[in-house]
Amino acid sequence: MNYRAIWISDVHLGTKHSQVDKLIDFLRESECAQLYVVGDFLDGWQLRRKWFWADQYNVLIQKLLRKNRKKTRVTFITGNHDEFLEPFIGIPFGSVRLVERTLHVGADGKRYLVIHGHQFDGLTHFNRLLDRVGSAFYERILDLNVWVNRIRRSLGFGYWSFASYIKLKTKSAVKYVTDYEEAMIQFARKSQMDGVICGHIHRPEIRKVGDVLYLNCGDWVEHCTALVEDLEGNFKLVEFHESAVHRARRRPGPHDPSDRDERDAAASWSPRGGGAGRRQTEPEPAGLP
Repeated sequence: MNYRAIWISDVHLGTKHSQVDKLIDFLRESECAQLYVVGDFLDGWQLRRKWFWADQYNVLIQKLLRKNRKKTRVTFITGNHDEFLEPFIGIPFGSVRLVERTLHVGADGKRYLVIHGHQFDGLTHFNRLLDRVGSAFYERILDLNVWVNRIRRSLGFGYWSFASYIKLKTKSAVKYVTDYEEAMIQFARKSQMDGVICGHIHRPEIRKVGDVLYLNCGDWVEHCTALVEDLEGNFKLVEFHESAVHRARRRPGPHDPSDRDERDAAASWSPRGGGAGRRQTEPEPAGLP
């Protein structure tokens, strides 16, 4: 699957609900010129509470680095769960970029602001303690989501997001999502952008509101979705829960012979180690707020 660009968001490495295997399968089957990781790739909140690091996390990181060494430009955008990375913005990590926000120019020349989106979440901005309590409660809902889908699979049914159902049935949650989306759209319009690409609320969506296109790439703990731009410049959401690759439980094969090398190299790597390079400031694209 060849794309012009791919956006993934909210992988939350460090939590037991991170669907890393599915994301690795998706990346093995996909090629693109630009890959954006739109915040919350690491879950620093959870890692501070209780350290958890699976071997597959290393495989995923090696996969991203390998793509960057080839023909894909990888851009990491910081979120609220991995805000501890913000002091490293501007430090070179090879050709990988680490930024707070960036600009994507579509095939048709339209300009899109790419940002995680927590900056426009009033709960995150004004009450950090309540935000963390809500995050812990969301973890409990995801626990139930796992059990509900185990029962569904045993009965021959496909994946269904129990967590999304709960959120959509709660009026306060619906208002929270609506207010967030409206804030993102208004900011994009004020910044004279044609659209905004974000994550944060774990709700994948593509919606045109007046002259602004709102695109949310979803998450990889619940929906397993990626936003893609095809070679003609069209945007769509890829739902990997429904992909043929996932249903067939395809394993690494001749189509990607270096997967074994990635696993071997990843086994010796840990995020606790490493060092920082020389600080370097990268200018923002013209017109980016």
